[in-house]
Amino acid sequence: MPDIRTGRHVTYSLHAHLVFVTKYRRGVFDDDMLKRCEEIMREVCAGFEAELREFNGEADHVHLLVHYPPKIALSRLINSLKGVSSRYLRAEYTSRINRTGTGSVFWSRSYFAGSCGGAPLTVIRQYIEGHKRPT
Repeated sequence: MPDIRTGRHVTYSLHAHLVFVTKYRRGVFDDDMLKRCEEIMREVCAGFEAELREFNGEADHVHLLVHYPPKIALSRLINSLKGVSSRYLRAEYTSRINRTGTGSVFWSRSYFAGSCGGAPLTVIRQYIEGHKRPT
């Protein structure tokens, strides 16, 4: 299976759906800026040995599907994704971002992170319950 990776002592398939919202939900993004944001986030993921599987966005938020290794704390990856992209985007699109009135902050402090992939929880629960305990 292509989604299953292996390490020295682990076999895994971890995916997260991430959503980042701009500060005050200001509509900042256009197509060019979204393309650049995707490039930046792909580079950050590669630095963490993660893979950005899907990326898309609207004027005020972006969605990411990330395949990441278990040695990475998801919060650290998110912190880097938001921090690095904020620095680069604010430097490269200064006048566009300054017009939105967000100051030196690009992303909202909050984010959405959802685990995804694999079997539904009900199937996993039934699988676990189906095992015989030794007596």
